[in-house]
Amino acid sequence: MSTKLRLIILSFLQFFIWGSWLITIGAYWFQTKQWSGSEFGAIFSTMGIASIFMPSLMGIVADKWINAEKLYGVLHILGGVVLCTIPMVADPSTFFWVILLNMIFYMPTLALSIAVSYSVLKREGLDVVKDYPPIRVWGTIGFIVAMWTVSLLGFEKSASQFYIAAGAAFLLGFYSFTLPKCPPTARDTPSRSLVDVLGLKSFALLRDPKMLVFFLFALLLGAALQLTNAYGDTFLHDFDQNPAYQGTLAVRYPAIIMSISQISETLFILAIPFFLRRFGIKQVMFFSMVAWVLRFGLFAYGDPGSGLWMIIMSCIVYGMAFDFFNISGSLFVETQTASSIRASAQGLFMMMTNGFGAVLGSSVSGIVIERYFTAANGVKDWHSIWLAFAAYALIIAVLFVILFKHKHNPQLVADHVEEVEPLLSIEQA
Repeated sequence: MSTKLRLIILSFLQFFIWGSWLITIGAYWFQTKQWSGSEFGAIFSTMGIASIFMPSLMGIVADKWINAEKLYGVLHILGGVVLCTIPMVADPSTFFWVILLNMIFYMPTLALSIAVSYSVLKREGLDVVKDYPPIRVWGTIGFIVAMWTVSLLGFEKSASQFYIAAGAAFLLGFYSFTLPKCPPTARDTPSRSLVDVLGLKSFALLRDPKMLVFFLFALLLGAALQLTNAYGDTFLHDFDQNPAYQGTLAVRYPAIIMSISQISETLFILAIPFFLRRFGIKQVMFFSMVAWVLRFGLFAYGDPGSGLWMIIMSCIVYGMAFDFFNISGSLFVETQTASSIRASAQGLFMMMTNGFGAVLGSSVSGIVIERYFTAANGVKDWHSIWLAFAAYALIIAVLFVILFKHKHNPQLVADHVEEVEPLLSIEQA
């Protein structure tokens, strides 16, 4: 088996595991278990909690003591064991802790999969910039295939989705031990402190008013990122209670409809260099916020019947909403920070969006939905829910324009875009 094919399998399975349950867990929670929305919000916060510390800690372990491919395999096997126990959980409180344990094992594998792939490609004398993107895009394909598999098998509301994810985790875990060895590269070098690894030194950037405003908005946008992942699939499932929509494509296979979002994401990233050169980072990030307003607003007025086009359009604009802030935001950090703290500044950006922002968005949204938009019989007012989310995104967009002071420097942006443009396709999945 060629090196590229072996890494394609790794990338495919890495995201097949996640795609098997991430979008459909809401349907299992609400439709099958019929647990409350306030407790469900905490479930998606587990990804943020684990992302704050586990990738950095496991990175230290792989750098200093254990082969990356072996650590990667062990984490997936442990995650598979946890996934097998999820269907046995009978109460929402225990469910939270089990999902958190699974995320503790899974989230560091995202970074380790890249580290292993880079190490193998370099050892084979291949060009990472040229050869990795076509490999990495199979991660997106794996995520979409998993969503389609769970949907077509009728497992969106079933515990079987976790068994599918566990099977893929075991397969990838044992497969990892067959990969070329990736020994620790920093065994004999001085250890970096945990403060350095977590990017905590970059908190000094918050003394700059412009950077403080930027990172606060990164946190608020990170909160928005969790909302459609958490509630999009179960929103479509709830239309099954309306006889007018029973049997429609979006109700029968919601995960397939939602997979359009991932497809859109891979396409919009290609437009980032043009938009950055033409409009500048501030406007591109503003476009992202407007896209979030459209994402939620179209959901509010869409339905699986005559309004299906609005749901599909909502999935399409998701690509702009997600990519235009995440990628352009990281480029802003790149252009505005000193080289000595640039890596830790990127760590702070990720911590704000995928860590604290994810925890905030998941936890608060669950409480708000349960308290204000759920009737006594458990029926949710999805129209008002999505309008509330749209209003949240609109307020962020308006405040961003007023409070974020940044002048577009076309030459500075162009220089950095040219440096990272070959790498943008790496982020497609």
